[in-house]
Amino acid sequence: MSIEAFAAPGKFWRGNLHTHSNRSDGALPPEEVCALYRDAGYDFLCLSDHFIARYGFPISDTLPFRTDRFTTILGAEIHAPANSHGEVWHILAAGLPADFAPTGETESGVDLARRARAAGAFVGIAHPQWSSLSIEDGRSMLEAAHSVEIYNTSCDVECARPDGTYLLDALLNEGNRLSGYAADDAHFRIDDGFRGWVMVKATANEPALLVEALKRGEYYSSQGPRLHDVSVVGKEIHVRSSPASNFALVGRGSRAVQKRPEKEATSMILPAERFAGDWLRVVIEDRERHLAWSNPIWLP
Repeated sequence: MSIEAFAAPGKFWRGNLHTHSNRSDGALPPEEVCALYRDAGYDFLCLSDHFIARYGFPISDTLPFRTDRFTTILGAEIHAPANSHGEVWHILAAGLPADFAPTGETESGVDLARRARAAGAFVGIAHPQWSSLSIEDGRSMLEAAHSVEIYNTSCDVECARPDGTYLLDALLNEGNRLSGYAADDAHFRIDDGFRGWVMVKATANEPALLVEALKRGEYYSSQGPRLHDVSVVGKEIHVRSSPASNFALVGRGSRAVQKRPEKEATSMILPAERFAGDWLRVVIEDRERHLAWSNPIWLP
């Protein structure tokens, strides 16, 4: 059995889903941000400026910056009250219509996220470690969110709080089927770009196809390593990748399986018996300690 992202038709496209321009609190105009990602070899970008009244509720128009090899997804980081700390929610919405209505005066974060999903967006719970989100916060978003942000470059550089896997895994433990994405959240006031991205499987580098693939979980996340194939063969997980120095399966509680080859390897077979009837994620690491993460895999 091949995992969906690797069995789906098409190819993998590299993209960043969470980044800002001077339409909100970023340092650079939208055209420069798009050019930076295009010139860095990305296939697509979602420019997710802060969707709040202070900035005029922007959904930045990036259509003029598309080329024959680089595309953009319209979106925003949307905000409304209130998480468990009484702070505003930070919610990624990639694939919003350009005329998405401003946040209502009495609209909650959960209601806003539901509205974004109904409008066609891929909805993610942004930087949960930075926001110190609780499991209750995660549960409140289950009707709206497709995914949890599992790595955030800006939060890593600024305050060493980049990791959202704790929230994703806690929600998976309760049987909830969400994916996990990595992103930069770059503002370009500091060196906070090009360190976390998604690889989305689609038949073409077109916004609608990319968004639908994201919703289906047909992608993986990376800081550098490539996952070429992940498949379930009997009671084993077979992994093919770019050269890696560590291969791991992680699951409920402390369940984990790890293999470190003597030299970097491009394939590995990992026993998965202890994950039967439950979930696991594949994580690989290269010699520079950069990671790649599969989405959760649910075993029979």
